[in-house]
Amino acid sequence: MIDYTLAQIADIVGGELTDGADPAAKVTGFVEFDSRKVTAGGLFVALPGERVDGHDFAAGAIDRGAAAVLAAHPVGVPAIVVTPADNTPQAASEAVVTAMSDLAAAVAKQLTEEHGLTIVGITGSAGKTSTKDLAAAVVGKAGSTVAPPGSFNNEIGHPYTVLRCDEDTDFLIAEMSARGIGHIRHLAQIARPRIGVVLNVGTAHLGEFGSRENIAQAKGELIEALPSAAEGGVAILNADDPFVLGMAPRTTARVVTISSAQPPAPTADYQATGIMLDDVARASFTLHARGQDPVKVRLQVFGAHQVSNALAAAAVGVESGMSAAQVAEALNNHYAASAHRMDVNTRPDGVTVINDSYNANPESMRAGVAALAYTASSRPGVRSIAVLGEMGELGEDGRAEHVTLGEELARFNVGYLVTVGASPNCRAMTEEAARRGITTTVAENNDEATAAVEAILASPNTDQETYVGGTAGGGDVVLVKASNSARLWEVAEKLLGRGSR
Repeated sequence: MIDYTLAQIADIVGGELTDGADPAAKVTGFVEFDSRKVTAGGLFVALPGERVDGHDFAAGAIDRGAAAVLAAHPVGVPAIVVTPADNTPQAASEAVVTAMSDLAAAVAKQLTEEHGLTIVGITGSAGKTSTKDLAAAVVGKAGSTVAPPGSFNNEIGHPYTVLRCDEDTDFLIAEMSARGIGHIRHLAQIARPRIGVVLNVGTAHLGEFGSRENIAQAKGELIEALPSAAEGGVAILNADDPFVLGMAPRTTARVVTISSAQPPAPTADYQATGIMLDDVARASFTLHARGQDPVKVRLQVFGAHQVSNALAAAAVGVESGMSAAQVAEALNNHYAASAHRMDVNTRPDGVTVINDSYNANPESMRAGVAALAYTASSRPGVRSIAVLGEMGELGEDGRAEHVTLGEELARFNVGYLVTVGASPNCRAMTEEAARRGITTTVAENNDEATAAVEAILASPNTDQETYVGGTAGGGDVVLVKASNSARLWEVAEKLLGRGSR
């Protein structure tokens, strides 16, 4: 971040210097809330958590070279202390997070006003992380770019990412998530975007919002926060989603639209035509950006749903001053950057594992199942195996959505389902899949799931006369996907580890 003195930081966050903190000392390193990652000149943020309290690691952070600690009470080493509303751990956590957000807001404002930093905000019910990675790859060709690792998109991860920026940063790609009305508005106040992207309004977190209309209200807070068109504000909206397109009147920014429908929405400013998928569901298409010559794009990320994400990233690039040809070159050379997100690998024995295990909601599940089915269909006679866990945070609609997922598996002719967990929602999905003729197995944990998949792969495939490499299971395709808490990436990693021996 910007090299602020401890006195300046204390003034920004409304804190007090304690335990010999030198007002003139500068924070020249990164801001970290993991003491093990602290480097010389950094600032350690002591976050109280459910299991551990960051204040207990303050001395260790100073030993590693931290200039000071941002804390909710004195810690016996140089610190900037902010005062919680009361003595509860929750109040302490809120005080520290607020202080970190205030510091991030100061950094973002100064870098935007004095150094021309362009902030891009991205939100949507599905595809945020993939689009963030694609957009960062695109504008990274035009200037120094900071983007969050993985899905650092909440009230902690967002300011943490902002504080990675410095005077040399040209672009900040900020992924913004919401679990309620007002959340995205808060994130946008920390770092006000000039360009805002809304991808879709689906059913992720439906249990918390209550309706898609409420989700749309929350997602649209991003474009409400944009500067006006006269000030350079740009809202990039998905014309294929009526909830998103309906947000246009909520912003004074210039509105541009994207469409990957076939055929595309005729008035969309950015369109994809001639979409084709290769044998592992990597898309190629022609990018049409209004006012520029069409260019060919061949993505290295997997799934037909990535076309819409790539269009959004292309729009970010062009609206930031890049040519369509420059954007296409960047997209063509981008590989998946965030772990466990449509990460496709093929074992030496020919088995392909699609690891999309970081998170799951109804829209991303359907996209994952479609990628599984397409990849398997490109290899006649091979088996398709879905290893699925529960989709969380769906509220009263949870059971119905899991039944629908069982129907989707049958619609895409998936042959095998290995369900990890026996919750009512998982049972509903399994029962519906079995009722529709899919071979189902229920595993209690990830080890059992891995064993179940290996047993399927090792069994004779009566539909395939010739195995790839002479190996049973050769060519078969496995999708691994669930909500993050299930840690299903362990299944994918074990399957790939065993296949590599």
